[in-house]
Amino acid sequence: MTSNENWAEECRRLATTIRAHCLRMTHHGKGGHVGSMLSMAEILAVLYKRVLNVDPKDPDKADRDRFLCSKGHGGAAVYAALTELGFFPREWMDTYYRDGGKLMGHISHKVPGVEFSTGSLGHGLPVATGMALAAKVDGKKHRVFCMLSDGDVDEGSTYEATMFAAQQKLDNLTVLFDYNKIQALGFTKDVINLEPLTDRLTACGWAVREADGHDVEALDAALGSLPVEPGKPSWITCHTVKGKGISFLENTIACHYGYVSAEELAQALEELGVTS
Repeated sequence: MTSNENWAEECRRLATTIRAHCLRMTHHGKGGHVGSMLSMAEILAVLYKRVLNVDPKDPDKADRDRFLCSKGHGGAAVYAALTELGFFPREWMDTYYRDGGKLMGHISHKVPGVEFSTGSLGHGLPVATGMALAAKVDGKKHRVFCMLSDGDVDEGSTYEATMFAAQQKLDNLTVLFDYNKIQALGFTKDVINLEPLTDRLTACGWAVREADGHDVEALDAALGSLPVEPGKPSWITCHTVKGKGISFLENTIACHYGYVSAEELAQALEELGVTS
Protein backbone atom coordinates (compact mmCIF):
# COMPACT_ATOMS: atom_id res chain seq x y z
CA MET A 1 0.00 0.00 0.00
CA THR A 2 1.43 3.38 -1.02
CA SER A 3 1.59 6.37 1.26
CA ASN A 4 -1.19 7.99 -0.80
CA GLU A 5 -3.43 5.00 -0.14
CA ASN A 6 -2.46 5.07 3.53
CA TRP A 7 -3.85 8.54 4.15
CA ALA A 8 -7.01 7.77 2.19
CA GLU A 9 -7.65 4.60 4.15
CA GLU A 10 -7.01 6.48 7.38
CA CYS A 11 -9.64 9.05 6.40
CA ARG A 12 -12.12 6.32 5.47
CA ARG A 13 -11.58 4.64 8.84
CA LEU A 14 -12.11 7.94 10.63
CA ALA A 15 -15.35 8.51 8.71
CA THR A 16 -16.60 5.09 9.77
CA THR A 17 -15.64 5.81 13.38
CA ILE A 18 -17.46 9.16 13.26
CA ARG A 19 -20.61 7.41 12.04
CA ALA A 20 -20.41 4.77 14.77
CA HIS A 21 -19.93 7.41 17.49
CA CYS A 22 -22.90 9.41 16.19
CA LEU A 23 -25.17 6.37 16.11
CA ARG A 24 -24.26 5.51 19.69
CA MET A 25 -24.45 9.09 21.00
CA THR A 26 -27.86 9.82 19.51
CA HIS A 27 -29.22 6.44 20.60
CA HIS A 28 -28.11 6.76 24.21
CA GLY A 29 -28.98 10.46 24.47
CA LYS A 30 -32.21 10.04 22.50
CA GLY A 31 -31.22 13.04 20.41
CA GLY A 32 -32.15 13.31 16.76
CA HIS A 33 -30.52 14.40 13.52
CA VAL A 34 -28.48 11.25 13.02
CA GLY A 35 -29.03 11.38 9.24
CA SER A 36 -27.50 14.85 9.07
CA MET A 37 -24.45 13.61 10.94
CA LEU A 38 -23.89 10.58 8.73
CA SER A 39 -23.70 12.66 5.55
CA MET A 40 -20.84 14.77 6.99
CA ALA A 41 -18.42 12.02 7.95
CA GLU A 42 -15.96 11.97 5.03
CA ILE A 43 -15.94 15.75 4.79
CA LEU A 44 -14.95 16.02 8.44
CA ALA A 45 -12.39 13.23 8.16
CA VAL A 46 -10.56 14.91 5.27
CA LEU A 47 -10.93 18.36 6.80
CA TYR A 48 -9.37 17.42 10.13
CA LYS A 49 -6.82 14.94 8.81
CA ARG A 50 -5.66 16.75 5.68
CA VAL A 51 -6.64 20.42 5.70
CA LEU A 52 -7.07 22.23 9.00
CA ASN A 53 -4.17 23.71 10.91
CA VAL A 54 -5.39 22.87 14.43
CA ASP A 55 -3.72 21.40 17.50
CA PRO A 56 -5.57 19.41 20.20
CA LYS A 57 -2.80 20.32 22.65
CA ASP A 58 -3.39 24.03 22.01
CA PRO A 59 -6.99 24.46 20.78
CA ASP A 60 -6.84 28.26 21.02
CA LYS A 61 -3.51 28.90 19.32
CA ALA A 62 -3.58 32.20 17.52
CA ASP A 63 -2.67 30.96 14.04
CA ARG A 64 -5.14 28.05 13.95
CA ASP A 65 -7.58 27.68 11.09
CA ARG A 66 -11.18 28.33 12.11
CA PHE A 67 -13.95 25.83 11.32
CA LEU A 68 -17.59 26.71 11.96
CA CYS A 69 -20.33 24.09 11.61
CA SER A 70 -23.39 26.13 10.72
CA LYS A 71 -25.55 22.98 10.67
CA GLY A 72 -25.37 22.85 14.46
CA HIS A 73 -27.87 19.98 14.64
CA GLY A 74 -25.12 17.76 13.18
CA GLY A 75 -22.67 18.78 15.87
CA ALA A 76 -22.20 15.27 17.27
CA ALA A 77 -20.25 14.40 14.13
CA VAL A 78 -17.83 17.24 14.88
CA TYR A 79 -17.59 16.07 18.49
CA ALA A 80 -16.75 12.58 17.22
CA ALA A 81 -13.96 13.92 15.02
CA LEU A 82 -12.59 16.10 17.80
CA THR A 83 -12.48 13.28 20.34
CA GLU A 84 -10.68 11.01 17.86
CA LEU A 85 -8.08 13.74 17.37
CA GLY A 86 -7.62 14.10 21.12
CA PHE A 87 -9.33 17.42 21.86
CA PHE A 88 -11.22 15.91 24.81
CA PRO A 89 -11.71 12.50 26.47
CA ARG A 90 -13.83 9.87 24.76
CA GLU A 91 -15.83 9.49 27.97
CA TRP A 92 -17.45 12.83 27.23
CA MET A 93 -19.40 11.22 24.41
CA ASP A 94 -21.30 9.18 27.02
CA THR A 95 -22.78 12.46 28.30
CA TYR A 96 -24.09 13.67 24.91
CA TYR A 97 -27.53 15.28 25.13
CA ARG A 98 -27.88 14.46 28.83
CA ASP A 99 -28.48 16.68 31.84
CA GLY A 100 -25.18 17.94 33.15
CA GLY A 101 -23.34 16.48 30.19
CA LYS A 102 -20.24 17.86 28.54
CA LEU A 103 -21.63 17.70 24.98
CA MET A 104 -24.73 19.69 24.07
CA GLY A 105 -27.21 18.52 21.45
CA HIS A 106 -26.40 21.43 19.16
CA ILE A 107 -22.73 22.25 18.78
CA SER A 108 -21.32 24.50 21.50
CA HIS A 109 -18.21 26.67 21.76
CA LYS A 110 -17.83 25.42 25.34
CA VAL A 111 -16.35 22.23 23.88
CA PRO A 112 -12.59 22.34 23.14
CA GLY A 113 -11.98 22.71 19.41
CA VAL A 114 -15.38 24.26 18.65
CA GLU A 115 -15.22 27.88 17.48
CA PHE A 116 -18.88 28.91 17.54
CA SER A 117 -22.23 27.70 18.88
CA THR A 118 -24.88 27.17 16.20
CA GLY A 119 -28.40 25.82 15.98
CA SER A 120 -30.63 28.31 14.21
CA LEU A 121 -29.73 27.93 10.56
CA GLY A 122 -28.12 30.77 8.63
CA HIS A 123 -25.82 31.98 11.41
CA GLY A 124 -22.59 30.21 10.48
CA LEU A 125 -21.59 31.91 7.25
CA PRO A 126 -22.18 35.50 8.45
CA VAL A 127 -19.91 34.86 11.46
CA ALA A 128 -17.34 33.02 9.35
CA THR A 129 -17.34 35.94 6.92
CA GLY A 130 -16.67 38.35 9.78
CA MET A 131 -13.81 36.17 11.00
CA ALA A 132 -12.31 36.05 7.52
CA LEU A 133 -12.59 39.83 7.13
CA ALA A 134 -10.97 40.38 10.53
CA ALA A 135 -8.09 38.12 9.53
CA LYS A 136 -7.58 40.11 6.33
CA VAL A 137 -7.67 43.44 8.14
CA ASP A 138 -5.18 42.21 10.74
CA GLY A 139 -2.86 40.66 8.15
CA LYS A 140 -3.31 37.16 9.60
CA LYS A 141 -2.69 34.04 7.50
CA HIS A 142 -5.14 31.59 9.07
CA ARG A 143 -8.11 30.40 7.03
CA VAL A 144 -11.82 30.17 7.85
CA PHE A 145 -14.02 27.22 6.86
CA CYS A 146 -17.79 26.98 7.25
CA MET A 147 -20.00 23.92 6.73
CA LEU A 148 -23.53 24.59 5.50
CA SER A 149 -26.62 22.39 5.19
CA ASP A 150 -29.39 22.51 2.63
CA GLY A 151 -31.52 24.45 5.12
CA ASP A 152 -28.70 26.93 5.73
CA VAL A 153 -28.62 27.77 2.04
CA ASP A 154 -32.34 28.67 2.19
CA GLU A 155 -31.64 31.45 4.66
CA GLY A 156 -31.48 35.11 3.67
CA SER A 157 -28.61 35.76 6.07
CA THR A 158 -26.54 33.22 4.15
CA TYR A 159 -27.06 35.15 0.92
CA GLU A 160 -26.21 38.46 2.54
CA ALA A 161 -22.94 36.95 3.74
CA THR A 162 -22.34 35.40 0.32
CA MET A 163 -22.60 38.76 -1.40
CA PHE A 164 -20.52 40.55 1.25
CA ALA A 165 -17.72 37.94 1.17
CA ALA A 166 -17.41 38.27 -2.59
CA GLN A 167 -17.43 42.07 -2.41
CA GLN A 168 -14.60 41.96 0.15
CA LYS A 169 -12.62 39.39 -1.92
CA LEU A 170 -12.29 37.05 1.05
CA ASP A 171 -10.18 34.33 -0.51
CA ASN A 172 -9.31 33.08 2.99
CA LEU A 173 -12.92 31.85 3.36
CA THR A 174 -14.15 28.43 2.21
CA VAL A 175 -17.67 27.03 2.37
CA LEU A 176 -18.19 23.28 2.59
CA PHE A 177 -21.76 22.64 1.48
CA ASP A 178 -23.03 19.26 2.73
CA TYR A 179 -25.57 18.95 -0.09
CA ASN A 180 -27.56 15.86 0.86
CA LYS A 181 -30.70 17.12 -0.90
CA ILE A 182 -32.97 16.71 2.16
CA GLN A 183 -33.99 19.13 4.89
CA ALA A 184 -36.21 18.89 7.94
CA LEU A 185 -39.56 18.21 6.30
CA GLY A 186 -38.85 17.26 2.73
CA PHE A 187 -36.55 16.99 -0.25
CA THR A 188 -34.77 20.26 -0.93
CA LYS A 189 -36.02 20.46 -4.51
CA ASP A 190 -39.59 20.46 -3.18
CA VAL A 191 -38.99 22.94 -0.33
CA ILE A 192 -36.79 25.58 -1.99
CA ASN A 193 -35.02 24.42 -5.13
CA LEU A 194 -31.43 25.65 -4.92
CA GLU A 195 -30.54 25.05 -8.54
CA PRO A 196 -28.80 26.33 -10.59
CA LEU A 197 -26.64 26.87 -7.49
CA THR A 198 -23.24 27.01 -9.16
CA ASP A 199 -24.43 29.63 -11.63
CA ARG A 200 -25.85 31.74 -8.83
CA LEU A 201 -22.68 31.58 -6.77
CA THR A 202 -20.45 32.32 -9.73
CA ALA A 203 -22.60 35.32 -10.59
CA CYS A 204 -22.14 36.56 -7.00
CA GLY A 205 -18.35 36.37 -7.36
CA TRP A 206 -17.51 33.04 -5.74
CA ALA A 207 -15.18 30.37 -7.12
CA VAL A 208 -16.95 27.01 -7.04
CA ARG A 209 -15.86 23.38 -7.08
CA GLU A 210 -18.03 20.27 -6.83
CA ALA A 211 -17.03 16.91 -5.37
CA ASP A 212 -18.45 13.59 -4.28
CA GLY A 213 -18.76 14.22 -0.56
CA HIS A 214 -18.16 10.56 0.28
CA ASP A 215 -15.01 10.14 -1.83
CA VAL A 216 -12.01 11.08 0.31
CA GLU A 217 -9.68 11.40 -2.68
CA ALA A 218 -12.12 13.74 -4.44
CA LEU A 219 -12.53 15.82 -1.30
CA ASP A 220 -8.78 16.00 -0.79
CA ALA A 221 -8.34 17.22 -4.36
CA ALA A 222 -11.07 19.83 -3.94
CA LEU A 223 -9.64 21.13 -0.66
CA GLY A 224 -5.96 20.63 -1.36
CA SER A 225 -5.44 23.83 -3.33
CA LEU A 226 -7.24 26.81 -1.88
CA PRO A 227 -8.41 29.34 -2.72
CA VAL A 228 -10.05 27.98 -5.85
CA GLU A 229 -9.31 31.38 -7.45
CA PRO A 230 -7.18 34.18 -5.93
CA GLY A 231 -9.28 37.12 -4.81
CA LYS A 232 -12.50 35.10 -4.48
CA PRO A 233 -14.07 33.14 -1.62
CA SER A 234 -14.26 29.40 -2.32
CA TRP A 235 -17.40 27.27 -2.28
CA ILE A 236 -17.05 23.48 -2.33
CA THR A 237 -20.34 21.73 -3.07
CA CYS A 238 -20.05 18.25 -1.55
CA HIS A 239 -22.72 15.97 -3.00
CA THR A 240 -23.73 13.63 -0.18
CA VAL A 241 -26.44 11.18 0.91
CA LYS A 242 -28.49 11.77 4.03
CA GLY A 243 -28.03 8.83 6.41
CA LYS A 244 -25.03 7.59 4.40
CA GLY A 245 -23.73 4.14 5.31
CA ILE A 246 -26.88 2.75 6.93
CA SER A 247 -29.25 1.01 4.54
CA PHE A 248 -32.50 1.82 6.36
CA LEU A 249 -31.57 5.48 6.88
CA GLU A 250 -30.09 6.48 3.52
CA ASN A 251 -32.00 9.17 1.63
CA THR A 252 -34.93 9.19 4.06
CA ILE A 253 -36.65 12.29 5.38
CA ALA A 254 -37.40 10.56 8.70
CA CYS A 255 -33.70 10.30 9.60
CA HIS A 256 -33.42 14.09 9.87
CA TYR A 257 -35.03 14.18 13.30
CA GLY A 258 -34.56 10.52 14.15
CA TYR A 259 -32.23 8.31 16.13
CA VAL A 260 -31.97 4.53 16.12
CA SER A 261 -33.50 2.01 18.51
CA ALA A 262 -31.42 -0.62 20.30
CA GLU A 263 -32.20 -3.19 17.62
CA GLU A 264 -31.45 -0.73 14.83
CA LEU A 265 -28.21 0.32 16.51
CA ALA A 266 -26.94 -3.25 16.44
CA GLN A 267 -27.85 -3.57 12.76
CA ALA A 268 -26.32 -0.19 11.88
CA LEU A 269 -23.03 -0.97 13.60
CA GLU A 270 -22.94 -4.33 11.85
CA GLU A 271 -23.41 -2.59 8.49
CA LEU A 272 -20.48 -0.31 9.34
CA GLY A 273 -18.38 -3.32 10.27
CA VAL A 274 -17.75 -2.18 13.83
CA THR A 275 -18.50 -3.88 17.14
CA SER A 276 -21.08 -2.55 19.57
